[in-house]
Amino acid sequence: MTSLLAQIDSLGRFVTKNVEYTVRVFLMVYLSLRAAVLDKAQGFRQIVGVLSSQIYFTGFQALPLISVLALGVGSVMILQSLSNLTLLGGTQMIGSFLIVMILREAGPLLVALVVIARSGTAVASEIGNMRANREIEALESMGINPLSFIVFPRVVGGVLSVLGLAFYFNAIALIGGFLVTRFFQDMSLTFYTDSLMKAFAKEDVLIFFLKNGFSGMIIFVVSCYQGLSVKRSPHEVPQVTTQAVVNSIIFVVIFNLMVSALFYLNQLRSLGVV
Repeated sequence: MTSLLAQIDSLGRFVTKNVEYTVRVFLMVYLSLRAAVLDKAQGFRQIVGVLSSQIYFTGFQALPLISVLALGVGSVMILQSLSNLTLLGGTQMIGSFLIVMILREAGPLLVALVVIARSGTAVASEIGNMRANREIEALESMGINPLSFIVFPRVVGGVLSVLGLAFYFNAIALIGGFLVTRFFQDMSLTFYTDSLMKAFAKEDVLIFFLKNGFSGMIIFVVSCYQGLSVKRSPHEVPQVTTQAVVNSIIFVVIFNLMVSALFYLNQLRSLGVV
């Protein structure tokens, strides 16, 4: 009985700790937005400068890596779907397969992982070093709110970058992948595009913005929060950077699973299965 109560207590502490962490992290979204609107200590030009720098680093400089990844994923999925669907006599289903696997599932997750590895770590370590070097205290002494000058433009720039990278990933995976597979499989462009257009639904637009938009916000809010959690020592920076990566991956994967589960449950309910 004692061991059971200890396990329940441990589970309760774990759940409470994670719920409290989640609330604090997403409360920072509201506080940074509020600070950006109300705080007039820094000009609009300074915020735009930080935002554009974040978009350039997170979005533009990641295009070569995203291109290679999207081309490889698209080619492999198209080749695999063609070979398997041809054996089953259902090549007309290739569009539905690719929309589900690339646009709805693989695309948002792979783009988020690339952004976490490149930009999430950079943001967490940058802000952590700013905290350790007392640069944030210097901003506060000048009357500048760090949430409006540091967090807000990075979160907005990160969300816009993830949305742009996700759109680019889908385009390269579906179009570039098809061009690569033409060397191995004979499939007409008309048949391929018709199959994709028939499989594409208006719900896919909602899923695209929901998954990629919230994933971008999660990554950069968590990274900024972990960077600001540094106290004094620069030795804390690698620790908070690692924690930012771990927490971002956990939050993004859970969110993607929840959206997918709700979407497919709703589809089953509309068909009368559930």
